[in-house]
Amino acid sequence: MQTLSFEALDLIEPIQRALEAQNYTVPTPIQQQAIPLLLAGNDLLGSAQTGSGKTAAFALPILQHLALRRRTPQRTATRTLILAPTRELVAQIADSFAAYGRHLGLRQATVYGGVGKQGQIKALERGVDILTATPGRLLDLLGDGVLRLDRVEIFVLDEADRMLDMGFIPAIKRVVAELPAARQSLFFSATLPFEAVSLARSMLIQPRHVAVALEVDQAPEIDQRVLFVERENKTALLMSLLEDRMIRRVLVFTRTKHRANRLSQALVKARIRSDCLHGNKSQSARLRALAAFHAGRIRVLVATDIAARGIDVEDISHVINFELPNEPESYVHRIGRTARAGKTGTALSFCDPSENDYLRRIERLLKHKMSVVRDHLFVGPSAPRSVRAPSGANGPKPYRRSRRRPIR
Repeated sequence: MQTLSFEALDLIEPIQRALEAQNYTVPTPIQQQAIPLLLAGNDLLGSAQTGSGKTAAFALPILQHLALRRRTPQRTATRTLILAPTRELVAQIADSFAAYGRHLGLRQATVYGGVGKQGQIKALERGVDILTATPGRLLDLLGDGVLRLDRVEIFVLDEADRMLDMGFIPAIKRVVAELPAARQSLFFSATLPFEAVSLARSMLIQPRHVAVALEVDQAPEIDQRVLFVERENKTALLMSLLEDRMIRRVLVFTRTKHRANRLSQALVKARIRSDCLHGNKSQSARLRALAAFHAGRIRVLVATDIAARGIDVEDISHVINFELPNEPESYVHRIGRTARAGKTGTALSFCDPSENDYLRRIERLLKHKMSVVRDHLFVGPSAPRSVRAPSGANGPKPYRRSRRRPIR
């Protein structure tokens, strides 16, 4: 594909000025493909991984549409509706619209659970140009009669595969039933399982399809390695790695909320600045944790996959998979949090014997074997024979991580 500049994408001057302020000069592949199609008014089915620049791919043409067809939003109505699965992703999308549309004078609002309704109701009273929402709270406000969707011109469903995982399909279908038939619809999903394709067909009309996957095996800026370890030694291994000050800002993934809580508590007890992020935490607690991580007040953020969708923090030096995901695609989402904007990053994965199958599935997706860290303190007896230390006179002796060769 020929590399274009944002200037070549026929975006209006106020948007170009906002992009220059963000130091954006060259659009990503998903932006190069999607923006012209959306400016032409097409419905779109987009397949793109985390970190691909997907939000700008739909935000920029939406902002241009709203600016060129300027009209006063009707009371309690919105001209654009964007549905996202989590509160964090809603906030991130809204921030992007605010940054790119800073010179356009458009009204926007966000709607999500975990906080009171009154502030959101007030924001919607005069009507808005852009509404970003989670499905649950959106349906609550529709049921309360304080929001109408009959004036929506553009509808965006973001992270559709995650919506499926979270059981939001019935809610999405109820929302779509409230939308006018004459609208432009955009559907984005990192993966396209059968259920996602079926949903897309029900809401899109003659869509154009763009697909840009994050090819991890072609991303040398992400140093990916696996550490074989017994399950009971994982916390100690993490503590030993964090002695390396080159691990500056690290996102640690667990599969469950319970494990995220326990691990974060153990880190805090060890005087490592840490917090956790998962679906059971209140909205205020989640926002505080994200703000602290973004500002560098905490060094480690422990998160589950669902809660971590939407985290967009610069300079994450390391992603550590404390527990391997049971879906190989989730591995791609996780490691995509580091090595952003042309920077390098490291992804370390802890693998205990029960996770060997998860590792094999990830490696099949990557189409190569991951490099193995052999010289750490906690290589266990169940690790592959090629990884274990040779036996000496006193039995197996674990490899120790050399302080002269820190894991970076």
